[in-house]
Amino acid sequence: QVHLRESGGGSVQAGGSLRLSCFVSGDTVTRYAMAWFRQNPGKEREGVAAMSPGGNTQYYADSVKGRFTIFRDRDENSAYLQMNDLMANDTAMYYCAATTWVTGPRALSAPFYKTWGQGTQVTVSS
Repeated sequence: QVHLRESGGGSVQAGGSLRLSCFVSGDTVTRYAMAWFRQNPGKEREGVAAMSPGGNTQYYADSVKGRFTIFRDRDENSAYLQMNDLMANDTAMYYCAATTWVTGPRALSAPFYKTWGQGTQVTVSS
């Protein structure tokens, strides 16, 4: 069965960059719509970025458009989230997710995802 493992989180100063990785085991990353979500204690889980299985379409939350990019590397069987111009309110636990059936803007909605990683913490200091 497919499993996801995030890495790349850490602490960074505001204005800096960070790249999160999501390694997909048990299946090929190209079979899935992939997404990144983030959540803070007591808050709703927020869809940050999503990508169609073929890589033709990406969706982004308005708060990260122009700063974050989702992409994949078939050779590494991984999805990534490149985060630039980081802000203090980007601080959160970030989760990778995968699904075979979600389409359209719903790709940024957590209930449509079947498989989740354990999360990686991102902390941005000002």
